[in-house]
Amino acid sequence: MKYSALVLSMTMAFAGAANAATPAPAKPFLWENATVYFMLTDRFNNANPSNDLAYGRKADGAPLRGYMGGDLAGITAKIKEGYFESLGVDALWISPPVEQNHASTDEGTGNSYGFHGYWAKDFTSIDANLGTEADLHELVDTAHAHGMRVLLDVVMNHTGPVTAADPAWPKEWVRLDPLCTYKDAKTTVECTLVKNLPDIRTDSNKNVKLPPSLVAKWKKEGRYEREVGELDAFFKRTGYPRAPRYYLMKWHADWVRKYGFDGFRGDTVKHTEPGVWKELKKVASEAYEDWKKANPSKRLGDDKFFMVAEVYNYAITHGHKFDMGGGQLVDFYANGFDSMINFSLPTDAKQGYEKLFSSYSNALYGPQGGQVLNYMSSHDDGNPFDPLRTRAFESATKLMLAPGAVQIYYGDETARLLKIEGAVGDATLRSFMNWDDLANNAQRSGYRVGDLHEHWRRLGLFRKAHPAVGAGVHTQLQTSPYTFKRVLERGELRDRVVVALDVPKDKPAEVSVAGVFADGQTVRDYYSGKTAVVANNKVVFETGNGIVLIGY
Repeated sequence: MKYSALVLSMTMAFAGAANAATPAPAKPFLWENATVYFMLTDRFNNANPSNDLAYGRKADGAPLRGYMGGDLAGITAKIKEGYFESLGVDALWISPPVEQNHASTDEGTGNSYGFHGYWAKDFTSIDANLGTEADLHELVDTAHAHGMRVLLDVVMNHTGPVTAADPAWPKEWVRLDPLCTYKDAKTTVECTLVKNLPDIRTDSNKNVKLPPSLVAKWKKEGRYEREVGELDAFFKRTGYPRAPRYYLMKWHADWVRKYGFDGFRGDTVKHTEPGVWKELKKVASEAYEDWKKANPSKRLGDDKFFMVAEVYNYAITHGHKFDMGGGQLVDFYANGFDSMINFSLPTDAKQGYEKLFSSYSNALYGPQGGQVLNYMSSHDDGNPFDPLRTRAFESATKLMLAPGAVQIYYGDETARLLKIEGAVGDATLRSFMNWDDLANNAQRSGYRVGDLHEHWRRLGLFRKAHPAVGAGVHTQLQTSPYTFKRVLERGELRDRVVVALDVPKDKPAEVSVAGVFADGQTVRDYYSGKTAVVANNKVVFETGNGIVLIGY
């Protein structure tokens, strides 16, 4: 039997066992407890090989630096299969789908293409390598139909590199020097991140005309009049100057108004003036409300537009005070962002469970706390927690049970290796999704990929059923076996769970639930699917799994 079919049968069996108890009441979605699945679209799933090389691109990229065929339709296919739902995922984050540089660059690493989405040529169109407008509509609509929000990765900081086929925009639009030295805010913002990556003049308030290359492109495509008419209407309605950042705000908000994206992941946030993001939040929020009014049957509740920031080296302990250098502190939560990506977990996860979990809970719920999105690996962090996947189960447990929201990077759940021979730099983090390993239940060092996937799945479904896991206050209950509770009390929302880790596998698991669940209550172990009745402030599960996830 192919492993995908095996996963489905195991999912159904586990669901049946879990549902033998009284179903847990539905809990509202909270971004603070979200399980976000992030994939580079080109690297995830190829549903349409006919669009693998568009615009005359060639298959001549350096190792893992060229296009590999993944597309929007491939993500949609996996949504329809129930792949994400089986992992408890309630939000997808897709890499920027905007049209990328047509040509490659070679900055000493061989030919590199913009398969990742961060080298925009035209912020208003979908890259043909990834699909069509119809494909993107179907992706977002299908995700919503399956109860999942969708985050769009947006870039306000730079365009794609300059090539013979992709000229630089005018100097009123971009700067080509100096290079950033990261000593303070000025040398982090008013500069280019790397050589030949044009920095958008988000600091300028001067009116600028459209880049000639964009005008020529739109005219060739027969949409110049429409695009200009929409821009004229936007600037008339808002009163904003025709400065570079406001063009980009309009273009980014159009993706929300047209497709229904529920939020943005802001790229290279600290390299742009903080206030720019606050302005973007306003424009995008208006677009989101417009989309919800126009699509009442597709909306998922009354959520506000959500934004999460990628501020390189931001740690959960920074709270509302991030040091840009030179003593200049920035509060990104006060500049449009609801959450911050937490760069410190791959290092913090080297700690034991209690030190990690309690410190994170204290940071989140202290006076300087704010929402965070945790991760163990990503597309541009060269120091993931477990690059060779030798500690894959520990990685899953620490991420999925850490206070805060979590980001699964594609392949975390299937032990996709993050060190690939021949790949240089961040390319080694960006191999194609290892679907064959999952289908064949491949052997790893001491475990099989299918067993790891099942571990992620059970943790994910527990998180989804109980917002207290990520959004509740953490308290240790006992040291052996290590047991803790998470309690969420917000308005009328009440949720609580108990988790026991490193439980002996050779005897029934006896877990203290004192002060959390009362004697006589029936509770469920979300890891095994079994139920038990609380007696003498304890509950006993005969599972032999070494982990118990207790809730109603």
